Amino acid sequence: MPNYYPIMLNVRDRLAIVVGGDTVAAEKATNLSACGARVTVQNATFCEELLDLAQQQKVMLLHKAYEPGDLAQAFVVVAATHDPALMEPIWQETQQRNQLVNIVDEPARCNFILPSILRRDQLTIAVSTEGASPSLAKRIRQQLEKLFPPAYGVYLRLAGTVRTHIRKQGLSYEQRDEFFGDFFDSQVLQHLTDNQREQALAEIRSLLERYNIDVPEATIEAEMREAV
Repeated sequence: MPNYYPIMLNVRDRLAIVVGGDTVAAEKATNLSACGARVTVQNATFCEELLDLAQQQKVMLLHKAYEPGDLAQAFVVVAATHDPALMEPIWQETQQRNQLVNIVDEPARCNFILPSILRRDQLTIAVSTEGASPSLAKRIRQQLEKLFPPAYGVYLRLAGTVRTHIRKQGLSYEQRDEFFGDFFDSQVLQHLTDNQREQALAEIRSLLERYNIDVPEATIEAEMREAV
């Protein structure tokens, strides 16, 4: 039986507090900021990476050692600390408020853990060993990078654009499923990976015509300008 229930968490415009000042804290803060969170990093001192993030206005730095009560407004808390004197009060404070908390490398003091993540724009692949070996999870994710090239970003944006028009045109679920099966089996992704935009466009045209789907060519071309 799995120990964790995987979810995708919306942190946009939510307060995330990262306790710590080293490169691990910088990594956690960077990832939260990239997903739209309002990130405050709290510690007495900060590494260069965090100072740079603050300079870019991606995070706010609070030059202050953690004290109980500091996490009151946080939606999610990440503690990048190995100090037992900090771990326990952070855990206790977050539990009193039912907050989401991850204390790095301390799964017993986490109500969520962070997977190794592969992103290709709207495609997100998370790899977790449920805390057994984060290093192994990272290597599995690196293997997946070869299977899911950067062109997947454009490929999925094209699929999303076509899906919007399909829904407006009232195709049945079965027709939609059949279309995307053919889209998946086509050479569109390979053409995008090889930077063969004209070939990719021609194949998409052919698929759309086969299913009588009307998508303005300018719309498709606009998405493909980002092609790898």
